[in-house]
Amino acid sequence: MKNLAVVLLLTSLANYSCKSVLPNIFEKKTPHEQYADELDDSGLENTPEGRQWLDASQKALEKPQTISLPYSQQGYFHADKARAMALEFKAKPGQRLIFTIHKKQAPLTIYADLFQSNGIAATHLLAADTTANSFTLDVEQTGTYIVRLQPKLFQSGPYSLSVDIAPSLGFPVQGSKARIGSFWGDARDGGKRKHEGLDIFAPKRTPVLAAADGYVTGVKEGGIGGKTVWMKPGDKNLYLYYAHLDKQLVQQGQYVKKGEVIGLVGNTGNARHTPAHLHFGVYTHNGPIDALPFIDRMGKKAPDVSSKNLKEYAKLARTFKTNKGVMVKANSIVIPLAVNAKNYLAELEDGSMIEIPLSHIKSTGRTVTQNSAVANTQPERSQKS
Repeated sequence: MKNLAVVLLLTSLANYSCKSVLPNIFEKKTPHEQYADELDDSGLENTPEGRQWLDASQKALEKPQTISLPYSQQGYFHADKARAMALEFKAKPGQRLIFTIHKKQAPLTIYADLFQSNGIAATHLLAADTTANSFTLDVEQTGTYIVRLQPKLFQSGPYSLSVDIAPSLGFPVQGSKARIGSFWGDARDGGKRKHEGLDIFAPKRTPVLAAADGYVTGVKEGGIGGKTVWMKPGDKNLYLYYAHLDKQLVQQGQYVKKGEVIGLVGNTGNARHTPAHLHFGVYTHNGPIDALPFIDRMGKKAPDVSSKNLKEYAKLARTFKTNKGVMVKANSIVIPLAVNAKNYLAELEDGSMIEIPLSHIKSTGRTVTQNSAVANTQPERSQKS
């Protein structure tokens, strides 16, 4: 019987369709999943509106809109039918993505979930607290990610979403004079090898700082790195490498706090004929990776987006071809769902989502209203069918 149960479990996992969500069978249910259970308990899961809400959450993951970070949009969830908004983007290890959602009127509950996609399935990473305005993700793998937003059934209203990029570690050299002068991949030894870290130049004996809370795993001297320190951040599966130090101020096994001085900038090792600098590297179990996203002090803020009227049906001012090669005729009626710095995200009459340049939209003056089927269903929400 145990073997049969294992076979059935593996079979159920294998049967998930393209861009499906792999189930959290061993984890606490997310707010989105808890609300789906509430729909089932109230009987709404078996109504057309309830099924539409569940289908919308899945279909959004199957056909997300592609965006580039940093990103921001003004959006509106309409009550004429159940919808979900899914946005797909690329991210790099070391980036800290800061998601901010502002709900501009009550009551409006928005379920925000983050997934990592491999093109076939979307693996759930985290669910935001529905009472919070922001949440973060420290990216661990280069890949494609999806953020999905969905309100409760029958709820409508405006909201805004922004995604900023920040470093997930602290800058490892003290002072405003410290600057990165050599980057990942730069040629070394006449092109025989490539740079596997960052060189941060600063006056000799400038304090070198712990970029995170963690443990010192190595304090060594010799070789091309000269005086070096290795440390492992406590909450990350990676190691930080500090080289060419003039002096090491920590010991192996020591616990250090972010910002604590662990050494002094120098030019030991093969840097003895160069200006003083810190060679800073980030290593995983698969080797070194680009350290810049981890400590990039510049960051990238989401652009400002002008508010637009998203309550009304709109029509296209001209015929145009979408970025997916679909030709949409002039005067086609659409429902604007969101607007970003360049485009509207809108729904066509067949339910498909497209991006429309801001100049291609004009209002019809007709408000998108809750349809009668939905309105007639609302009073029965507490009844079990």
